[in-house]
Amino acid sequence: MKAQVLLPKIFNFPFTYNSKVESEIGNLVEVPFGSKKEIGVIWKKNFTEPKNIKIKNITKKTGYSIDKKLIDFIEWFSIYNMVPVGLVLKMAIGNTSKFLKIKDNEISIRKTICKNFILNKEQTEALELLEKVNDKFDVSVLQGTTGSGKTIVYFERLKKIIEKKQQALVLLPEIFLTNDFKSRFEDFFGFEPAIWHSKITIKQKRIIWKGIMNNQVKIVVGARSALLLPFKKLGIIIVDEEHDTSYKQDEGVIYNARDMAISRANFEKIPVHLITSVPSLETFNNIQNKKYRHIKILKRYENFPLPKTKVVNLNINKIRKKFISDETINLAKEYLDKGDQVLFFLNRRGYAPYLICRKCGYKHSCPNCSMYLTFHKSKNKAICHHCSFEKKIEVECKTKGFCDFIMYGPGVEKIFEEVKEIFPNKTINIFSSDYLKKKEEVKDFFKKINNNKIDILIGTQMISKGFNFPKLNCIVVIDADFSGRGYDLRTTEKNIQLYHQLSGRAGRFSSQSLIIYQTLTPYDSTLNELIKDKSDELLKNELLIRKKNNLPPFIRLISIIISSKDRNLSLQGAREVKIKLKQIENLEILGPVDSPLLKIKKNFRSRLLIRFGDRTFMQKRITKVLNNLKISSKIKLTVDVDPVNFA
Repeated sequence: MKAQVLLPKIFNFPFTYNSKVESEIGNLVEVPFGSKKEIGVIWKKNFTEPKNIKIKNITKKTGYSIDKKLIDFIEWFSIYNMVPVGLVLKMAIGNTSKFLKIKDNEISIRKTICKNFILNKEQTEALELLEKVNDKFDVSVLQGTTGSGKTIVYFERLKKIIEKKQQALVLLPEIFLTNDFKSRFEDFFGFEPAIWHSKITIKQKRIIWKGIMNNQVKIVVGARSALLLPFKKLGIIIVDEEHDTSYKQDEGVIYNARDMAISRANFEKIPVHLITSVPSLETFNNIQNKKYRHIKILKRYENFPLPKTKVVNLNINKIRKKFISDETINLAKEYLDKGDQVLFFLNRRGYAPYLICRKCGYKHSCPNCSMYLTFHKSKNKAICHHCSFEKKIEVECKTKGFCDFIMYGPGVEKIFEEVKEIFPNKTINIFSSDYLKKKEEVKDFFKKINNNKIDILIGTQMISKGFNFPKLNCIVVIDADFSGRGYDLRTTEKNIQLYHQLSGRAGRFSSQSLIIYQTLTPYDSTLNELIKDKSDELLKNELLIRKKNNLPPFIRLISIIISSKDRNLSLQGAREVKIKLKQIENLEILGPVDSPLLKIKKNFRSRLLIRFGDRTFMQKRITKVLNNLKISSKIKLTVDVDPVNFA
């Protein structure tokens, strides 16, 4: 008896093996592959069997299996995102040969001990609406003002799912959010959730993986990669901060975890809840079209108001050699004198975004990427934020001696230095990925914040995402810039979400809180609508602009990046790809053009943009053309379905 086995490798088809024992689709089996033995999955018999090739035997069955719903989802995921099906399977079963070496009795699962949390009227009504749909596919959006208790509402929802002996998946956009989330989860449920992301150890992964396969692990909290785990009885998917663009994976297997979560829920025939304070434009459009159910919580905890706003016009409040105005300093001082915490927000890492020699004009740029290097004072080096290239800033000048660098624009390290000078007696810490890399550092940092051991925070965009700081009552936006960059069509949408989220970090337990916007554009329409808390109006306007300009969500886009060490080769390759794609009807192919970030990691990048109707599924036809291409081996093609930006 023959069986087809899909291996978790870069193949788009299964391999044929002889099976001496009865096996079913979804069984995990060990098979010989080359000189090694690999774990694969018995796949559907819809591929052509090889001729005149000696067929090897399946070595053994493992006793584990994945169900048909997951197999169907893996195949659909592969087609939609235009990636080999074997790579998608790898995301589902991982390094199974190592996972299976652990004994079942090593898996320790604690029982649920739910504590009593009393929901207010709005939260209770929201929960009732979410619970209206059970055991069938449904997309519900739970939108709530920051600090309104959205998390507690869906925790109550999860409690009911566990009581029904089903499993639940909670997706978070960033790995570093899991620590804070875990402690909130423990406060509510009385036990730790299973945490899944790329940084956990192999031992932790295999314990969780086997617990999921055995239906012992009931709740998994994870980043994007948790989406394809082989749940046995998945009952619900929660996508927290659904608007966050970090759900888009832009390396390796490129996909949007939020969109794929909705699709998996559809295959599993279960509800999915999208949680947000300001929805993504795609979600907002689906709400407007009544495609998604929409539930709103307007009041914050104990009716604390959102922060008041103050716009500091930097055209009037001139700042010389500094980045914080006197007016801002005086306002921040009032809060510090009351024992409150203050956050200075700037979405730029390092000390200075770029350096230019005042004598010869030399600029520190990356030899591998089309990027200026950012100076990091903590390392005393200039660093590329794309390829991590580092170099000392000391350079021989074309004129005489060494270059004398002027540092343009502030990063968080520069603001830290300035704030330290203004408030020398205060405890000040930077909240940035460069400073919080280890698990222990993160834990210690949050402990200090919550115990009011830190007076002033200097933070990047990381700080706007879902954290709860009880004593934070004043936020200063150093540079409220709404101009964006030309290659990012989501600039307005991201600004609406970012600044709404950011303002929600303040005043969670106070009626007297403030957010200060320092800006050179005080009359910017987006800023002024944000101040009025009219995010819905801004999103409606953005939808009108997108529709007028024939942009998503009203059409579909697929981006193809053609990269090579030789710039001319990448452009020539892009032209050849375009000629072949023109065979497909109803496709508009834009380009080729140089990518805005022309060079990354020593590769020059040319871009094609494919545009077609929003109700058309073109991926199969495009994949067929791309698979039949005969282009130079010195060229690499990267396909991005539903691109988030065009860098």
